[in-house]
Amino acid sequence: MSAQTPIERVQLLAMDIETTGLDPQAHSIVSIGLMPLTLERIHCNHSLYWVLKPTSELNDKSVTFHHITHAEISNAPTFSQISEQLLAAMAGKVMVVHYRNIERGFLDQALRKSLGEGIEFPVIDTMQLEARVYRKKLSWFARIMGRKPESIRLSDSRERLNLPAYQAHHALTDALGTAELLQAQIANRYSRTTPVGELWD
Repeated sequence: MSAQTPIERVQLLAMDIETTGLDPQAHSIVSIGLMPLTLERIHCNHSLYWVLKPTSELNDKSVTFHHITHAEISNAPTFSQISEQLLAAMAGKVMVVHYRNIERGFLDQALRKSLGEGIEFPVIDTMQLEARVYRKKLSWFARIMGRKPESIRLSDSRERLNLPAYQAHHALTDALGTAELLQAQIANRYSRTTPVGELWD
């Protein structure tokens, strides 16, 4: 796909991954949510969601975040068992995530362990799109006055664009939230004919 392709003609797939921690080298994936979308529609009936048996231990902190317990993962598939279906779903799509370091880093590491090679894929990061607007360098005067930069977390970004609040840290719900956020960002700040290369990383 050319970077000049208008975003309205791009097949998109929102993804969220929940993990046992933040380091792809030491922690692992515990759930994955996928939500196909276009600028007009989110295809919930084609969504995919997996709870996975992680290769690293669940800990109290991660369970508090994503609420996936030891009982839920006891009979869950491993990443290797769902990797073929996952890659088939991703094929030909531009991925949409909120904070690309998690999805890219953990998927790459999981595939290296599972298949012996990593993955690179085009991704539109809705957090980065928010950062373009709200994380510009604060002036020295604003810093002296104690002004803090706007939050670019998923829930805060959605609230600014008048999107409904969802429970955070469920992979499928967060994938839906990310899909809706991208639609709102394009509608409010870009154009349907914006080249995808201006949005992806």
